[in-house]
Amino acid sequence: MMEDFERSRVDAFFKRVTEGTDVSSNVSSIVITHLLPERPSFIRAVARASRVLSVLPKPKSIHGQALREVAEAFHVDKLDRARFSDPSKALAYLEHQAPSQRVVLLDVGGYFAGSIDYLCAKYSGQIVGVVEDTENGHQRYLALDKPPCPIYSVARSPLKEPEDFLVGQSVTFSTEALIRARGDILQGRPAAVVGHGKLGRSITAMLHAKHVEVTVYDSSSVRRAQALSQGYRTSETLAEALCGAGVVVRYRQPVAPG
Repeated sequence: MMEDFERSRVDAFFKRVTEGTDVSSNVSSIVITHLLPERPSFIRAVARASRVLSVLPKPKSIHGQALREVAEAFHVDKLDRARFSDPSKALAYLEHQAPSQRVVLLDVGGYFAGSIDYLCAKYSGQIVGVVEDTENGHQRYLALDKPPCPIYSVARSPLKEPEDFLVGQSVTFSTEALIRARGDILQGRPAAVVGHGKLGRSITAMLHAKHVEVTVYDSSSVRRAQALSQGYRTSETLAEALCGAGVVVRYRQPVAPG
């Protein structure tokens, strides 16, 4: 849960960001998002810049209170990757929610990547563009030969670097809290970090800073070499990395197509 002062700071930040925006610009949005405690503030900010037609929370990151708060003000639908990867089903959803409108798709994980060509060709309105938040989704859109509309990749923004750092810090904090709740401590336990992408690197660095002996495994030999050059122990197989580990942190970092 967020404290009141934290919520106020987040709300104030988004108000500054959206100051001067005009919803009358006739742009609507469909928002796929992690529905965590701070997300209602973000969605309200999106609503100041566009008409939010529907919010689709990612199933494994739904905070109950955040869901209730968002559902009171916006239309909330169940997110189903199969629906949006099927071009005809994705088009039917879009026509139902936003017939003949100018729409921006806010994506987290490339849900629209498999159908975006069909949507731009067949939709009665206009797909103004897609805003993709993750590296995984970025790779999905990158695999398209010629994107039929603008794709804005937040994943490659320099502002993601401080976010990755903070997420790594949060994961390490939560891991330590879980271990302490079991009457134990993090220090002294050998750890295996599976994945040495953006977040994996941050998690490894945070564990190392707490004097935890870390072994890094990544299916990419290039990333294993990066970890080794940074002074971490590496393993060429997952089984070897897990052997004897007292803590395992797994982060799946996608590999670029081809």
